[in-house]
Amino acid sequence: MVFLNFFLVACIVISFVFYFYFKTKQFRSTLPIRKKWYTAKAGVTLGIFLALFGLNTMIIYPDWIGYIVAVIFVIIGAVLGFNNFKRMQHEGKFVQQEYELNK
Repeated sequence: MVFLNFFLVACIVISFVFYFYFKTKQFRSTLPIRKKWYTAKAGVTLGIFLALFGLNTMIIYPDWIGYIVAVIFVIIGAVLGFNNFKRMQHEGKFVQQEYELNK
């Protein structure tokens, strides 16, 4: 149980770092589609962060209130991650075209 907690905390930290990485790339990008693409990537990592946080909450607080809070976090994280993943795939098709048009 302790190993799983450390593993989830490590994954939470990694997803948080990737969230800030993609947000930084979004602010530094000049092309509009690329900005939307990085926003969607950041949303995916934020969804992963929320879902992992919910799973970790289940381990730390094994009572009914902890389970309810964890399920809420996991559902919100899964929906956020899934929607942004679909957005990322859609906008990823146009990133190369936009780059070639704006050379």
